[in-house]
Amino acid sequence: MRKFIASLDVGSASIKLVVGEIVKNKINILACVETPARGIKKGYIINNESATDAFQETFKKCENILGIPIKKVIVTVPSLYAECFLSSGKIAITAEDKVIRNSDIVKAMQKCVYNKIPDNRELVTVLPTSFKVNDEVVNNPLDMIAEGLTMKSIVVTIPKKNMEGISTILKNIGVSLVDIVISPLGDYYEYKTKELNKQIGAVVNIGEETTTVSIFNRGILTNLEVIDIGGSSITNDLAYVYKISIEDAKKLKEQLALSHTRLAQPNESMTFVDKYGENVKINQYDASEIVMGRLTEIINLAKKQINLLTKKEISYIILTGGVTESVDFDILIEELLGTEGIIGNVEEIGARNNKYATAIGMIKYYNSRLKLRNIEFSIFNKEEQEELGGTEKQVNLPDNSLLGKLFGYFFDN
Repeated sequence: MRKFIASLDVGSASIKLVVGEIVKNKINILACVETPARGIKKGYIINNESATDAFQETFKKCENILGIPIKKVIVTVPSLYAECFLSSGKIAITAEDKVIRNSDIVKAMQKCVYNKIPDNRELVTVLPTSFKVNDEVVNNPLDMIAEGLTMKSIVVTIPKKNMEGISTILKNIGVSLVDIVISPLGDYYEYKTKELNKQIGAVVNIGEETTTVSIFNRGILTNLEVIDIGGSSITNDLAYVYKISIEDAKKLKEQLALSHTRLAQPNESMTFVDKYGENVKINQYDASEIVMGRLTEIINLAKKQINLLTKKEISYIILTGGVTESVDFDILIEELLGTEGIIGNVEEIGARNNKYATAIGMIKYYNSRLKLRNIEFSIFNKEEQEELGGTEKQVNLPDNSLLGKLFGYFFDN
């Protein structure tokens, strides 16, 4: 059996679509495409026509690579106003042999959310924190014998409006929405290790218009906040100071400026025409000073937010997003965060850039949700898999995101 999963990361700067095949819990990237975002602001659809065109262009690019259309995806939705709350659920074990099975885990998760989510909010995921069997707290209750099972969990929800625009566009272009994911889950799953799963830490994703700060306690998302500042602020600063266009400011940021002034060279420069029609020569040191100032502000705001989100001592701060690929970003992080700061490093061949971290991590996250015994999920049917070179028999799950939301964390390994 072969397992193919597609993830759609909807950002303010670009829309990224990644298709991966899961082989022995590793991802082989089959396609990785990116399209400039249009009609989208902070992840929300603000112009349906423009956004629809951008979505269609993205899927067409992917189809041109694979030769097969993508008809099923998991998708990111805005994390703004996401909430995490503690919950619990208790069920009786009804099997004659009283053995706890996967279906019992799912039932306990359903109990955690039953009548606990307001009508104006949407369930994102249920993350188990502990199980109680026979008055004993255990990490994994599978195959244990008991009369009942109690589970404690973190439930993550978002406002329904966060997904409505995206889900409408996908439906209109003939793509099934398999499940929704918020970016912190994708980010963590891209970088998570057994060591991180034992610690308390933070993940900071510096996006185009926002920066998302999330707290993970032993691999469980416990809190998050979205800061209204991102990479576009750097571009705007350069455009304002030098009176140049946004397009030229982007070139300056990406082609000349560094994240720290330590290695910046005053004799390296670029020349642009400002809004008065005059040539303005900008050297690397001066541009880097502006970039460094804004990045320092973003990191310090993230540090402050981490302290507001948790009172516990953290062991790591992972930074990700396209901004972290900028030259000498590591020097800045070492100066501001010391040994706690870790810059993410996407290692999958075909997508080695931190701007794809969320999309790749989403695939890993969703795969972890689907590890029910003897059942696999794939976005491609048997005939489509044969077109990709595979002939194995495939058992498909229906397009129902409930399983992806409820099947959990404790069966990742």
